[in-house]
Amino acid sequence: MTDPNGRGEAAILHPATAAQHFSVSRVAPSDRWRRFVEYLWIVRWDVAEPYDQQVIPQPCVHVTAEPWRGVPRLLVNGITREPFVRTLEGSGQVIGATFRPASFRAVLGADLGRVAGRVVPLGDLVGPDDSAAAAALLRPGATDEEMAATLQAHLDACGAVPDPVADELNALVRAAEVDPSITRADQLADHAGVSLRTLQRHFTAYLGIGPKWVVQRFRLLDAAAAAHAGPTDWAALAIELGFADQSHLTRAFTAVVGTPPRTYERRAHPGA
Repeated sequence: MTDPNGRGEAAILHPATAAQHFSVSRVAPSDRWRRFVEYLWIVRWDVAEPYDQQVIPQPCVHVTAEPWRGVPRLLVNGITREPFVRTLEGSGQVIGATFRPASFRAVLGADLGRVAGRVVPLGDLVGPDDSAAAAALLRPGATDEEMAATLQAHLDACGAVPDPVADELNALVRAAEVDPSITRADQLADHAGVSLRTLQRHFTAYLGIGPKWVVQRFRLLDAAAAAHAGPTDWAALAIELGFADQSHLTRAFTAVVGTPPRTYERRAHPGA
């Protein structure tokens, strides 16, 4: 399960309803992993009936402890274009490490295209067998800090070497995230001082996905945040976020969320 609380509440759809079904906490990474990992997160739930939660995927790799074909494993969740929905049943917990966008390549030791759009057990890719660590992480009772320490201890056995190119790309992705005036990939290339072709090559190698997708995904997260805040002038926001018009924003938003933004906004604010 990828982090449902990434980039604030914008990534998690219908956050008010979601908060009634599960809790999320975060732990800062250790000094060893701070250069590579944004944060670690723990989701815990206890539901009487199955609950489906959808999350807007973001441009980062997550390593999570979850059952895999009936066996606890540490799973590498590559960056995906597809909508993400997880069904929560009974009670349980998941811990994950959210890697900085370009930094999982240092663990994998290969281009991120190898895991793009895929979920693969970490031990099948690199490092020692991960089953024992995953089983320990899925046993109830441990504190957030104990779980974070166990996960990072296994990552220690996998290793990672700092990469200045990854650091530069992480800064670029951060710029696209926080600056809503960046609405096109060529603007991000200009910001980096490189050609668009060069930027595309670096993104493909280090993220497994192109800069156009990354920029648009952040602008769609801005649209989701606007819907959560409501009410929104969607025609004006579409232009502000770099879409040709409202219909283009509606198509892009619907492809990711499943409903048009105006419909989603109404559902987020029933009775408003």
